[in-house]
Amino acid sequence: MSKNVNLKIDGNTIKVPEGTTLLDAAEKAGVHIPNLCYIKGMRGIGACRMCLVDVEGGRGPVTACTAKVKEGMVIDTNTENLQDMRKFVIDLILSMHPLDCMTCTKAGVCTLQQYAYDTGIKESTFTRKDFGYPVDTANPFIKRDPDYCILCGKCVRVCKEQGTNVLEFMGRGVGSKVTTAQDGPLQESDCTFCGSCVDACPVNSLLEADRWRKGREWEYEKTDSVCLSCGNGCDITVKVKDKSIVKINTRADDTSSEKYICAIGRFGFDSLLSDQRITAPMKRVGNDLQETTWEDALKIVADKFKTSGSKTGVISSAGILNEDASALASLAEDVIKTKNIDTTVSLYADADSIRSSDIVDIDKADLIVLAGINPSQWERGLPALDASIRKRVSRGAKLIAINSEDIKAGEVAAVNLIGDEASILAMIAKSLTSKSKKVDKDMESALSGVSTTEDSDNASELLASSKSTIIYCAPSLFNASRNISILTGANVVAVPLEANSRGVITAGLSGEGMTYQDMITGNTDLLYIIGEVPFTQRPDSKFLIVQTSYLTGLAKEADIVLPSATYLESSGSMVNYLGKVKKVNKASAPAGDSKEHKEIFTSIAKVIGTKLKSTKVDIKKAVKAGSKAKLMPFEKQKGFDVDPASFIDSINASVIKGSRLSWLKEALAAD
Repeated sequence: MSKNVNLKIDGNTIKVPEGTTLLDAAEKAGVHIPNLCYIKGMRGIGACRMCLVDVEGGRGPVTACTAKVKEGMVIDTNTENLQDMRKFVIDLILSMHPLDCMTCTKAGVCTLQQYAYDTGIKESTFTRKDFGYPVDTANPFIKRDPDYCILCGKCVRVCKEQGTNVLEFMGRGVGSKVTTAQDGPLQESDCTFCGSCVDACPVNSLLEADRWRKGREWEYEKTDSVCLSCGNGCDITVKVKDKSIVKINTRADDTSSEKYICAIGRFGFDSLLSDQRITAPMKRVGNDLQETTWEDALKIVADKFKTSGSKTGVISSAGILNEDASALASLAEDVIKTKNIDTTVSLYADADSIRSSDIVDIDKADLIVLAGINPSQWERGLPALDASIRKRVSRGAKLIAINSEDIKAGEVAAVNLIGDEASILAMIAKSLTSKSKKVDKDMESALSGVSTTEDSDNASELLASSKSTIIYCAPSLFNASRNISILTGANVVAVPLEANSRGVITAGLSGEGMTYQDMITGNTDLLYIIGEVPFTQRPDSKFLIVQTSYLTGLAKEADIVLPSATYLESSGSMVNYLGKVKKVNKASAPAGDSKEHKEIFTSIAKVIGTKLKSTKVDIKKAVKAGSKAKLMPFEKQKGFDVDPASFIDSINASVIKGSRLSWLKEALAAD
């Protein structure tokens, strides 16, 4: 634990941890030191020279983003000399920057504009330079205009830190610019269009492609929420103007390695207005689906539930909220009176691995182990996990990659082990026990006959010396991974593929009756499916009810279609795979006559003639730290071999098809 340091900044006496930069220390004291190139959480580079400060007794000004605090320091941040130096920097930058602030989209949230105002500069005193660089508008996601670039390097650094490595400096001096390899458009690079560069850019050089004349930042109604597109459950801020979503940005803490959202989370909101949206209930008349009223649809559904009895099946995605899950559990158990309820979680995980995962904070980990999962930003398989791991590694953490094949994340791993994952975990355990004088007899017996390798020895050394280890594993390897935690105290997390897997399991959506597979293979008289699930063919059921936001292939086969609101149109809570309870807030009104899932469940119960139990969930009490690990066989559980990228793609099929993301899918297919 680092000790605290006392210092004085502009007359304010403060105490901060040893190793804190002067810039961060000043912020704690309520003092803003101007800066253009600094990124919280990353090492300062002192490139822009805006953060120069005076240290009493020093030889001259120092960059506050690189200088660390020392006991008894006395800092001045705003002397006349420092003001003159900052004014010179801004003056020089403005000589190479378009001065169209009146019509610039970034006006009001442009850092350069703010500093020009603070220093009183209206026009540069230097000879103006106009480079006339071509604007990259060849994709529907990000507009790149090098003429506005101030060469702060933020976009280059965030792109490198998360491992995409698309942007780089080209040229030297005033003629240098930030661009892609071969100076081509973004889609000809390895760009994933996550938009991290857009969030980092302090000026108008990188911007959402469709932002022109869609309102100023101060005109937007901002709603903090969570993306439910995949198992990561990333924090987002949704911005609305005239009741329509205009843009979505990442909301994670600036210092966190979780500050990231992928292209689906950032640009998928287009689908809310697509022609695939279902905005009214539908019923089958002959061979066709026709719109009907809620009253009519609910009466048909209620009558069917009253007569279907034990042959009723309920399947839900894990993209619904905790309150939805609680209401659905009550509807199935108390109203429909069926035990045949399951979720898509059962395709890739058992309930115990999800429920028993530890509650962790990736930003505190000094060692990360990937066991049997392949997070990838490029294949859209748990991209935020891939980005956050790469960020932690760039900030000093070590990575051990364990997979049956060589994965891209292995390129940043300290130890990359390829082969049968369960066997490799056993070898690492054997290496750990070989260095210990006290080994449990059961563990010793379980590892008898297991041989070690140089790689397993190297991995065990990292585990033994780590102060905070997180093992991210495929749910099928949860038990085998927890055996390592018995020896090291590591935290183990089974990584799901859907955002609220942990929440729906905790809320009770894992019944004692027929499983997901049983129900879709023809063992029900009535099948009720909620959310977008990874199959499109009608199951062999006498009556099919589909409750979803989009006219999916499965919805087209249904007898009744109930229109549900999307997560951007809903409110409640969810639990991410790290065990964090997050608030989901409604950013826009549900389209047409669509309703939130919990409202639909409540309405069905009412028409049947009863009430649901309260949909309020004290999920914080329900979500607890993982149970104590006990020795289990070093085996991989069977039946959960689902390709993450394909699964995530399937549950977002309607969002991709109904938004600009379809362009990206076509572009990737062409490659």
